[in-house]
Amino acid sequence: MNRTQFVCYLIAASQIVLGALYLFWPAGFIAWQGLSPINADTGYPLAMLAGRFIVYGLGMLVIAAHPQTYRIWLDGMVGIQLIDLGAGLFHVATGTVALSHAIIPMGNAALFIMLMVWVRPRSVDTGNTAFA
Repeated sequence: MNRTQFVCYLIAASQIVLGALYLFWPAGFIAWQGLSPINADTGYPLAMLAGRFIVYGLGMLVIAAHPQTYRIWLDGMVGIQLIDLGAGLFHVATGTVALSHAIIPMGNAALFIMLMVWVRPRSVDTGNTAFA
């Protein structure tokens, strides 16, 4: 296993686990993180979010096998992690979320960004420079 595969598998596992937690244990997972309790109906949008975690996590397994072919999707995960980090910074800065509750997810996002940038395959001339 090369370093790109390792990083993709690590991120895949984290996304699938997060998805499963938000799908099957949303209120408990939110409480475990130290965040405010959620209403029962909040489980619905969290379940929809969970689907995206799980599917992108499974996609990371495909990316691991062919990172050059699916580099745009690896870049997509970098974008997701940038949004996660930015959201954490915003909510901590505005006082909505305590740093103690956001430090692990924000650190995780920063680590994943660095790892994916480190292992990101270089572009190959495909004649299409739109996604190079």
